[in-house]
Amino acid sequence: MISFTYAELSTFLASFFWPLSRILAFISSAPILSHRSIPIQVKIGFALLLTLTIVPTLQSLPSVDPGSEIGFLILIQQIVIGLAMGLAMRVIFVAIEMAGEIIGLQMGLGFALFFDPQNSSQVQLIGRFLGLVALLVFLVIDGHLQMIAILAQSFSILPIGTAGMPTLSFSVLANWGSEIFLMGMKLSLPILTTLLIANLALGILTRAAPQLNIFAVGFPLTLAIGLAMMSLVLPYYLPILELMFQNGLQIMLDMITPANLTPSPAE
Repeated sequence: MISFTYAELSTFLASFFWPLSRILAFISSAPILSHRSIPIQVKIGFALLLTLTIVPTLQSLPSVDPGSEIGFLILIQQIVIGLAMGLAMRVIFVAIEMAGEIIGLQMGLGFALFFDPQNSSQVQLIGRFLGLVALLVFLVIDGHLQMIAILAQSFSILPIGTAGMPTLSFSVLANWGSEIFLMGMKLSLPILTTLLIANLALGILTRAAPQLNIFAVGFPLTLAIGLAMMSLVLPYYLPILELMFQNGLQIMLDMITPANLTPSPAE
């Protein structure tokens, strides 16, 4: 008859559920992996598969009872680490969709909204389009595989224990989140400049010909100019998006590496 002691059972549970909690938290916040179109059963199965693959490579775990207060604290720390790593990559997609929303507003497509099941909110058409383009670029460069590789690497760089994440990691994540507005404006600036020039030209034309119906002419003109500019600048977005994704992956790595932490990730 096979029997287990309480200490052996506690060690087994700790060596499995602590890594599983970090992986599940990462999957729930990382782009692509957290998409609502993926069934929950698939996400849990994928997390279990990753856990079974990573557990044999783990270092010695702390001899702490998982049901104790310290064990619960370690569990919370693993969840925070996984969420922070996933959010670091989600910042990129939020910035890209923000750029699309700014462009759509200037083009006059502020009313072109539809329901986004992933975020349970109304999103603009241009923002959703750029988000899909970014998603395809992310898959092409194997960004999802690089995310999983960094997640597996985090267990050796930041092993499971009572230490948790470095304090500066939260500052790095907060500063990285502020880059949403900067990256969004940089992506939308070429089209915004063109639409600004078009609006100035329409204003001068209205002053020169007051009988011109600016609402009948301006809306289709700005819409056509915006779509034409998007078709021109879209090929130039691809290397920029790839660079942004590489920066996001580097931020993920810096967050779990105390030696790489800096006060501002933008520097």
